[in-house]
Amino acid sequence: MLKEYETISLEEVNSVAILKLNRPEKLNAFNMQMLEDMLDAIDLTNSDDNIKSLVLTGSGKAFCAGADLSGGEKTFDKSFDTKAKYISDFRRDAGGILNLKIYDSLKPVISACNGDAIGVGATMQLPTDVRIAAKSSRFGFVFAKRGIVPDGCASWFLPKIVGIPMALELCYSGKIIDSNEALRIGLVNYLVEDNELLTKAIEISDLFCNSSAPVSVAMTRHMLWSLSADNNPENSHIIESKLIDSRGASEDAKEGVMSFLEKREAHFKNKISSDLPSDFPWRKSQFNNED
Repeated sequence: MLKEYETISLEEVNSVAILKLNRPEKLNAFNMQMLEDMLDAIDLTNSDDNIKSLVLTGSGKAFCAGADLSGGEKTFDKSFDTKAKYISDFRRDAGGILNLKIYDSLKPVISACNGDAIGVGATMQLPTDVRIAAKSSRFGFVFAKRGIVPDGCASWFLPKIVGIPMALELCYSGKIIDSNEALRIGLVNYLVEDNELLTKAIEISDLFCNSSAPVSVAMTRHMLWSLSADNNPENSHIIESKLIDSRGASEDAKEGVMSFLEKREAHFKNKISSDLPSDFPWRKSQFNNED
């Protein structure tokens, strides 16, 4: 166990951090303590050079059944939340705080959905790099049925994944879709038997990380997520040129070339904790001081 938490568990398996939502008696319903626990766990995995990737999953029969509704009619009334974070004069959405933290991760993030993923349980998977679903999984963007709107920056992430028409259909209707439909529309990348879920997640992590330079993976993750939203490719060219120039002089680049020429495995020594460029990340978040 990497660290003890109240609402999640965090363990390491073969250099992969497994973050498991751990309120099975509540179907892993999301609350403010879970938010705080997840933010801390993601920070911990980012700072640990021995961790190559992060997997999100749930304990019990659900991934996350959505927000904890035990507060009744006051559940979504944040005037009762004394720990709320603010943007100017209004309160920040908890799902958005979490998803921006995932978005800013320095390690690949893989979701392994083990059951129902409803509301914030669905949206928290959107900023992950790969989404794997067990066949028993179901997904629902039910916000309009609860009289609210999507959270977790879903209005930015969801259309990029499934397209505007399908994103609107999912959010207007609030319908629950099964894992086969989720795969068909591109909401998930892989569909596996329930007992193969974590095995598949670790397999994908190994594919991503075992033969690639960790610093290059971290930079590439941020490049693709942030630059793909630009309205033309010129900024991509500028940043890619700058980063190719800086990485080209690195020990990792020398090792990458020589290992190829010598037909051997590469052994990359640069570390995320110490060898990222001084101006990374180039997208400066206005929320960094709050998170």
